[in-house]
Amino acid sequence: MKNNKCMIIADVAQAHDGSLGFAHAFIDAVAKTGADAIKFQTHIAEEESTPGEPWRIKFSKQDDTRYDYWKRMEFTEEQWIGLKKHADDKGLIFLSSPFSLKAFNFLKSIGNNIWKVASGETSNEPLLKAIYETNEKVLISTGMSTIEEIDNAVKSVKAYHDNFAVFQCTSKYPCPADSVGINNINLFRERYQCEVGLSDHSGTIYPGLAASTLGAEFLEVHITLSKDSYGPDVSSSLTPEELKALVDGVRFNELMHSHPVDKNTMAKELGELRNIFQKSIVARNDLSAGEILTKDNITVKKPGTGIPAKHFEKLIGEKLKSNIAKDELLSLSHIEGDITL
Repeated sequence: MKNNKCMIIADVAQAHDGSLGFAHAFIDAVAKTGADAIKFQTHIAEEESTPGEPWRIKFSKQDDTRYDYWKRMEFTEEQWIGLKKHADDKGLIFLSSPFSLKAFNFLKSIGNNIWKVASGETSNEPLLKAIYETNEKVLISTGMSTIEEIDNAVKSVKAYHDNFAVFQCTSKYPCPADSVGINNINLFRERYQCEVGLSDHSGTIYPGLAASTLGAEFLEVHITLSKDSYGPDVSSSLTPEELKALVDGVRFNELMHSHPVDKNTMAKELGELRNIFQKSIVARNDLSAGEILTKDNITVKKPGTGIPAKHFEKLIGEKLKSNIAKDELLSLSHIEGDITL
């Protein structure tokens, strides 16, 4: 993991519902969470779809066909340039998944230099070839893929370069805990000897925190401005407040992992607290010189600045050479003869 820091990507996808204003609002909201990047999807209907494309979920009440929906999701090139500039100004990495060669060429022209390949595009050879030839970072999603298909995708990109990461993803919306597949984080790292990530659709912060603990270099989650928002991905998304909690949790994890604790060193650092909370051997009541110490006339109490409680049994049977008051901490100077603790 580079600098032990996971890149956290907030995926807007189509949550803007075709509204340029909402798209800009997402940039402002994500910037406040501390996430590293914001991701969109660049759709050009006539370049990527046919009028007969079926719906995944027939959610739209204003679009007769899926093609109509993609058409309504389009932004002009000028509008995309404005979105990227806004993200740049907010300190966010801007990236958008292209779904056609025309979309790729445009995104390349405005400085998109990290390429998230949607799982449905892993067999789109013309698009993949164009992306791979940039030698720029490629993020490979595996939401609907078999291991064989992932093997082929990795082999394909490796023919060009090694600048890629493989993302565990399950294309369920929302994705239940038993389908997240967090085990594949380590499997992909070992199998492909590459950086790994999680594209999470659970709508919770938990898988992201788990992936962070496993050392994932990338984490992608969907973002919605409200759980009451409109769209097919709302149930799979985090609100800005949840995203901030995730970001804070991931950074906390990273700090923990980058600072291993040596228990002996830490115990020394906590010496003052140890003295407060540990116990010493004390007189149970007023004792006189010459008395023999027994389990009835000594006990252990805080603070731990006297003879440690662990030596209690060793003092049984020893004779006092001086008076000692109730609750006074015993010291070796109170005891006749030489005693080694």
